[in-house]
Amino acid sequence: MKNVLTSLAVAAAVLTAPAAHAADKLLLKTPIAFSTALPGLGTPIPRVADQLDLMSGGTLKMKVYEPGKLVDPFEILDAVSTGKINSGYTTAGYWAGKIPASPLFSAVPFGPEAGEYMAWLYYGNGMSLYQEMYDQAGYNVHVLPCAIIAPETSGWFAKEINTPADLLGLKMRFFGLGGKVMQKLGVATSLLPGGEIFPALEKGAIDATEFSMPAIDARLGFHKLVKYNYFPGWHQQATVFELLINKDVWNEATDQHKAIIENACKASMADSFAEGEAIQHDVLIDNVENNGVEIKQWSDEMLATFEETWNAVAEEEAASNEFFAKVLADMNDFRDGYTLWKENAFLPRK
Repeated sequence: MKNVLTSLAVAAAVLTAPAAHAADKLLLKTPIAFSTALPGLGTPIPRVADQLDLMSGGTLKMKVYEPGKLVDPFEILDAVSTGKINSGYTTAGYWAGKIPASPLFSAVPFGPEAGEYMAWLYYGNGMSLYQEMYDQAGYNVHVLPCAIIAPETSGWFAKEINTPADLLGLKMRFFGLGGKVMQKLGVATSLLPGGEIFPALEKGAIDATEFSMPAIDARLGFHKLVKYNYFPGWHQQATVFELLINKDVWNEATDQHKAIIENACKASMADSFAEGEAIQHDVLIDNVENNGVEIKQWSDEMLATFEETWNAVAEEEAASNEFFAKVLADMNDFRDGYTLWKENAFLPRK
């Protein structure tokens, strides 16, 4: 009888083992907002997918879907929250119409550069506020920063912009809080996904555009239609991208899988920033020497106008939304302290 019981116990263990093992497996089906052909913007997430598979020994996988293949870019947040999909890769600034504070976790005019942004997120109150934002707004998601890029260009224009008056009446694709600044300066702005910008420029639906870093803009061909490329990108000195995971899925994941995802995304923050910093200069040279592009620097007058207008926008947004005010105040407090370090530790710009 003892041998029979032992045999039955072994058989039961064998039969239940596959089920237990299956429960420890996780497949993240991840639509993305940016094409994987765009360096620094879409390239980080396939590398994350490779690392999840490798570090987990195959128990944690991510299937990446190009923009629009599973979910449209602007529908990713709702789809993850409702469980239509279990994850998505995008940027928080796309939710400005739903959550006013969301652009603060994406890019801030005259805001933190990449190192300072990461410092606030990971060692300030940034991450707790980031998750609180989605919780307070009723979204059933867990958020992880999963890429960050260096400064963007300030925009592509068909004519020179020498004074604020030159902006009046322009139709321009513009992102996030910087778009609100441009609106105040008389620009009619729209937020188009990357793949729709070139056709809009070509058809005259917009006169000008900003999108991302030179190496990314080059893939989209803006230089073929508009020749004045302005710097610096005052509106996006750094841009954060997020991995959203359905919160029920996240809560049910093993501690090992959670740790792997968290650390893969942290590694991606460093990797994406390094990639972006490494590939811009060749494109700038090519634009000037082969594409007829004129690289322009904003005058002190124009930068002062942009900053003054941003300060007015920030005050208005904070006055109209309590959580925006809370996040902005926390970010500014952190930046006030960081300024002491930055001004003493870093070489002045020439």
